[in-house]
Amino acid sequence: MTRYPRDMTGHGANPPAANWPNGAKIAVQIVLNYEEGGENNILHGDAASEAFLSEITGAQPWPGQRHWNMESIYEYGSRAGFWRLHRLMSDLPVTVYGVATALARAPEQVAAMTAAGWEIASHGLKWIEHKDMSAEEEAAQIREAIRLHTEVTGSAPRGWYTGRCSMNTVDLVAQEGSFAYIADSYADDLPYWVRAGGKDQLIVPYTMDCNDMRFAIQAGYTNGDQFESYLKDSFDMLYAEGQEGAPKMLSIGLHCRLMGRPGRAAALKRVLDYFRQHDGVWFATREQIADHWARQHPPRQGLRPSAMDKETFVSEFGGIFEHSPWIAEGAFDLELGPTHDTATGVHSALSRIFRSASQEQRHAVLVAHPDLAGKLAAAKRLTAESTAEQASAGLDALTDQERADFTALNTAYTEKFGFPFIIAVRDNTKATILEAFKRRVDNDRDTEFAEACKQVERIAELRLIEKLGA
Repeated sequence: MTRYPRDMTGHGANPPAANWPNGAKIAVQIVLNYEEGGENNILHGDAASEAFLSEITGAQPWPGQRHWNMESIYEYGSRAGFWRLHRLMSDLPVTVYGVATALARAPEQVAAMTAAGWEIASHGLKWIEHKDMSAEEEAAQIREAIRLHTEVTGSAPRGWYTGRCSMNTVDLVAQEGSFAYIADSYADDLPYWVRAGGKDQLIVPYTMDCNDMRFAIQAGYTNGDQFESYLKDSFDMLYAEGQEGAPKMLSIGLHCRLMGRPGRAAALKRVLDYFRQHDGVWFATREQIADHWARQHPPRQGLRPSAMDKETFVSEFGGIFEHSPWIAEGAFDLELGPTHDTATGVHSALSRIFRSASQEQRHAVLVAHPDLAGKLAAAKRLTAESTAEQASAGLDALTDQERADFTALNTAYTEKFGFPFIIAVRDNTKATILEAFKRRVDNDRDTEFAEACKQVERIAELRLIEKLGA
């Protein structure tokens, strides 16, 4: 058995209705990253200077040395950039990703954030890489970040974003704190639930495209107009989707030392003015979005096929293909994951085993199906699924003539092909079933074998939708 942990489906083709407050067509969420004073620096006990997200192209860490230029660029963010952005957005609900050690070195800024009513989420203990940390060390840093954040701001953070995270981060954060959301994901336009740290954890995904970090990388923005244009295009697309009944969330990521520069702040001002010109825009903190989503869409309860043991999996799905539990046994051994925790996902796994089976094995599956309105039905010996399916098309209440017609067709069909006539009854009426019966009995065996197998897969799909939901 192998399990693939990534969810490649998410909300799928039909995402849940966001139901933003007051019928809003879009939720606009602005993040201000406060990292200045929490970056790599030997003053902070780090091994080298910072090298990430600055105006210095191609910056490299300086082991054992301070980097005056890098430090002063970060200081610009706290001394000037923060205040410029605060003046621009103090009337908006903003989420601050606050590095705990940076917040501890910024009492004036924390007071301003609080006075503006901004949410202050945790951005970890220090603005450093976590990919090479042991799980124990990272967990200790998470605990210290929560403690220091609470001490500095007066309340524990309800949101978390590490950013420079490890493969353990989301599980560890879910274990260590009671967070309304974790933002270490870029996987969707809407919040979603995951199993992390042994519980259901809400993820409110963040952004790297609508993010001023692209001013500090080679494949990024070089002037404010590019940033402005991209944000407006993103807003327009999502706003149009909201008008069509599928509201989404636009996340915007800002940094004091980057967007706080005058030429870039001017572009941000134009963007905000543009957003404000539209009706049905909900400006919200990530905390507000998380609380709204949790009320509207609590974590899904019920079957999680990819998390089942083999006995449970076969018990639940062994009868989906009529009297053929070996198909479920084979499907269990595939590389299942969260993307298989739906009717479509389980159907894909079961069908793969059926399709790859020998012709003799598939023939045995066909033979396992009962005749339509045949002797087993009359004797009430059908499976519960087959009984319900035949009843759905009225095959349990035939006239004498209809019963005679079915009996004659069943006999002719079975004698010719060596297996019973199979059709997805729930897709049909009594009349269309009879029409298909009369038409298909004239097929050659190979054509009809393929059609019967196709119908078997469709019957399985309908059974799974009834069991797991569409």
